[in-house]
Amino acid sequence: MPELPILDGPTLPPVNGGQPRQLVILLHGVGSDGDDLIGLAPYFQKVVPGALFISPHAPHAFDMSPPGFQGGGHQWFSLQDMSPEARLAGTQTAAPILDAFIDQKLAEIGLSPDKLALIGFSQGTMMALYVGLRRAKRLAGIIGYSGMLIGPELLADAIRSRPPVLLVHGDADDVVPPDSLPAAVAGLEAAGVTVRHHTCPGLGHGLDDDGIRLGMAFLTDIFGVDLEALDAAPGDG
Repeated sequence: MPELPILDGPTLPPVNGGQPRQLVILLHGVGSDGDDLIGLAPYFQKVVPGALFISPHAPHAFDMSPPGFQGGGHQWFSLQDMSPEARLAGTQTAAPILDAFIDQKLAEIGLSPDKLALIGFSQGTMMALYVGLRRAKRLAGIIGYSGMLIGPELLADAIRSRPPVLLVHGDADDVVPPDSLPAAVAGLEAAGVTVRHHTCPGLGHGLDDDGIRLGMAFLTDIFGVDLEALDAAPGDG
């Protein structure tokens, strides 16, 4: 069996200067990279100042760049074939890579899975939901922006743990159809997963302030953060 690719990417240490008390892994979309999504971390650090944020580059080079394009870009799997079967096969192939990365980082930091949150955007959401629900030990939670649930028909038999999930999607998304949100909610709830969800009016394939605020509130809840204590702590402003 060939060795799995080793992921790396930018990190932001706990803003409070201490040892990590939580781990948040940010999973970018197709054609992007970890340097893009790590830009969300400073917002989330406001409510989880003890968290280490990691935004790995997906394992494969983006295969749909325009001719002559010299930029970077990564993907978890190819989207040249957009059929449900191809998306499922791509997700299944990439899943062990992300799963191994999660194991590695938890071991390095010395945290248990219930101190880990996955945050995905677009294809990163597909990966977060697929991998996070199939891990034997329950994660703290999963946030998915502008994505979809891959292989919902397989979930009932494959699910191994049920972390809470937040899904946010724009109703003007022209990349991942907005009806992917209610479809994902239905599939997750049918498998016994607790789901919060929000549709952002007028939002295309992206994030807005409402989505970020909802993500901050979700992290506060799943990690049991005391916001009053944070507000009172010196040096956190």
